[in-house]
Amino acid sequence: MYFSTFVSPITHNLETHFLRSLPGKYKIAYRDYYTKQNLFAVRTCSLIFFIINVLLRLLVWIIPESLTKADNFPEFSFTNWIYLIITPFFYWGSILLIKRLKKKRKADMVMIFFVFLFSFYIIMCGMYSSFIATSDPRNALTIYLSALCVISVLCVFEYDEAIILLILTEAVFTALLFYSRADATEMLYNQIISVILLCGFYMISRYFFSYKASYYQQIVEIRVQNIEIEKATIFKNQVLGMVAHDLRNPIGAVESIAMMMELEEVNEDTLDNISMIKESCVKARSIIGDLLEAARNENRNVVETEKIELNVFLKNLVDAWKIQKDFKSNVVFISTSQKMYALINSEKFQRVIDNLISNALKFSKDTDKVLVNLDQTRSEISIKIQDQGMGIPQDMLPHLFESFSKAGREGLRGEKSTGLGLSIVKQIVESHRGTIKVESIEGKGTTFTITLPQIV
Repeated sequence: MYFSTFVSPITHNLETHFLRSLPGKYKIAYRDYYTKQNLFAVRTCSLIFFIINVLLRLLVWIIPESLTKADNFPEFSFTNWIYLIITPFFYWGSILLIKRLKKKRKADMVMIFFVFLFSFYIIMCGMYSSFIATSDPRNALTIYLSALCVISVLCVFEYDEAIILLILTEAVFTALLFYSRADATEMLYNQIISVILLCGFYMISRYFFSYKASYYQQIVEIRVQNIEIEKATIFKNQVLGMVAHDLRNPIGAVESIAMMMELEEVNEDTLDNISMIKESCVKARSIIGDLLEAARNENRNVVETEKIELNVFLKNLVDAWKIQKDFKSNVVFISTSQKMYALINSEKFQRVIDNLISNALKFSKDTDKVLVNLDQTRSEISIKIQDQGMGIPQDMLPHLFESFSKAGREGLRGEKSTGLGLSIVKQIVESHRGTIKVESIEGKGTTFTITLPQIV
């Protein structure tokens, strides 16, 4: 909310990079990013491919001997052994290169070439398997097509690398067609099919490149904006704390002068003016306290706590409110048990209770009571601050705990609100591993319930 004026939303449409790379400021960083992802893909894919070939070899040993005399079985058996020998080199190579990349944090040509070589290897395996199944690959394209799909989805290439891969693949495919001694018509049909498949491979590959590039750019921009927000938050808190702290001295001086003037013999009108000055100083110090507390609590989730007996703690706070002549009989403490312990920071938690009681009195009539109710279950302690005042409109409830909330209202006696009090209360309660919720009915009152972990 506070930063909405300078943080623009990230809206990226998917740009397809069919014949171009990313802009210069992203290109190198993105290459490092996708090379790492490629190496992980090589490691996983090579392991799966090796396991598949191991299972095929086991099947060969299990199935009847008569089936091993089928056409092209010798070629299948030979290539299966080749895959079993070569594939582990890619697996262990990917592991070594991943370690190297984590250490260097920079991709190099060896890593890029390694991924390219593995991709070419998988495509060749699929292609040759199609030729083994039948000399006319039009009738057995499943393996070749699967290999192309796997590589296009798992591995990211620059457009020039993808084009080189296509050219090499088509060259090998043509060579295999000549090797299989297919007639001219079959060669033409097979070439057309191969070109269609390779075009599809290129389109899918570039689409995934574009999709992952768009995702990467968004991640980078989110990180940049998070850094800017963090810097702005630190700067804001520094300024807020500095201004609030520096305001204390002049307000304290004004209050001191007012108190000194009060000791002198002055007429009734002047005395009323002095009282107004003192009340304004008290309000100003309260606002400054809220600002300082907001600046301190914003990035702090852990507080120093100690074991406190809550009956004594809350009763002392309620008694302090009763000392004030205006609220002598308004604040009532009720407890269901003699001993209840919780880990709290007494100074901060006093601020929570005081803030909630102050709010309850602010929106209650002079004759209304404010109940501070302490209760427990087996594992939790609940503290309820309940009033019989004017209540809170339902549309304000979701915004009640926001910083600088628009839900802030004047009290029945004209008390001003900074919109920070309940936000600070929520921060402090959550830093104690507790929760706070509110229930309210207009015209009937409001109940704030704090829940804390109970200790023995």
